[in-house]
Amino acid sequence: MSVEVVTFGCRLNAFESEVVAREADKAGLEDTIVINSCAVTNEAVAQARQTIRKLKRERPDARIVVTGCAAQTQAAMFAEMSEVDRVIGNDDKMRGEAWRATRDAFGVASEEKIAVSDIMAVREMAPHLLDGFQRGLPRVFVQVQNGCDHRCTFCIIPFGRGNSRSVPMGAVVDQVRALSERGHPEIVLTGVDLTSYGADLPGAPKLGSLVKQILRHVRELKRLRISSIDSIEADGDLLDAIADDMRLMPHLHLSLQSGDDLILKRMKRRHSRQDAIAFCEQVRRLRPDIVFGADIIAGFPTETDEMFARSLDLVEECGLTFLHVFPYSPRPGTPAARMPQVASQAIRERARRLRAAGEVALQKRLASEVGATREVLIESATQGRTEHFIPVAIAGEMPGTMHRLAITGHDGARLTV
Repeated sequence: MSVEVVTFGCRLNAFESEVVAREADKAGLEDTIVINSCAVTNEAVAQARQTIRKLKRERPDARIVVTGCAAQTQAAMFAEMSEVDRVIGNDDKMRGEAWRATRDAFGVASEEKIAVSDIMAVREMAPHLLDGFQRGLPRVFVQVQNGCDHRCTFCIIPFGRGNSRSVPMGAVVDQVRALSERGHPEIVLTGVDLTSYGADLPGAPKLGSLVKQILRHVRELKRLRISSIDSIEADGDLLDAIADDMRLMPHLHLSLQSGDDLILKRMKRRHSRQDAIAFCEQVRRLRPDIVFGADIIAGFPTETDEMFARSLDLVEECGLTFLHVFPYSPRPGTPAARMPQVASQAIRERARRLRAAGEVALQKRLASEVGATREVLIESATQGRTEHFIPVAIAGEMPGTMHRLAITGHDGARLTV
């Protein structure tokens, strides 16, 4: 393929990379590498820069284009890199005209490297049906929302993604139907702030309404997942769907960030510690086999040992299984970057302890699965996943198929059958 896309960051970026590859290829770009960057941490930005340099050494004749959240927020920095030929904005990357302009700009010495528009001026979101997905691919993503209207003090992402905007409900249902008919057994709804879905649409439908419409009108859909949610914004229809329709998978990833109320306030989060615990208890009553994952930040500014201990305790109190631990990283331009910082050694140690607690929780869950029978979606020649998103070591099954399998053990990372 004449266009190679290297993706950093979230599931939404993974989906958008498919759109980027399609549009860049249609525009006729040749021997081009696109870096779809992430800005969530300093480390993510550094990894993108390191990858750019490495790829240029390996393929000196290739053109390198940088896009994504880090390109949107730090365009000049990437443009100053001698290895980079073009920097394209986060909204621009989804549009064919940006890639045609890039094709025409290559080789023109006087052409400005930066093609980044004002992300805050973007008000609508067009659906992108990826009919190029490989038929039978087990799991595919459908982008239903982008951007964020909240301003958490640690987060740069609204400045990389813009304000919240949603794909109309009918377009989402049509896309899920088309992908299901193409043989994709599992669809994942994805967005930046998924539980804010619909606030900008006529009638302001909520995420739960969208989920119910998909399940009602796409009967051939086998599995529906939703990516990371803000639990305080979960609506009644979403809870109803979790309780009533087994095609909505019993796995939720929560944006919790901390277990201490004062830190949550300083983060400008909208939930309290008790809100998080109560939500998990409520959902577990509705769907007893539910599995929770969560994002937690270690070492947010002003966090004391006692405050951190409350985050550590939250792993058990909420019954979390999958942890995404983020050592706090100050992002330029955010309020948290101006707050009193925690020593880097303490941040690393707290992140280590959180990950260790997450590993204990995962081992406990793996052990509890032994003896159960699970519906496993085969992802590859060597791995499948249960309804709860737990990996299963398999052999000899066709990717894209589903099988009821008896769980006989685990190897510390995956279930075995």
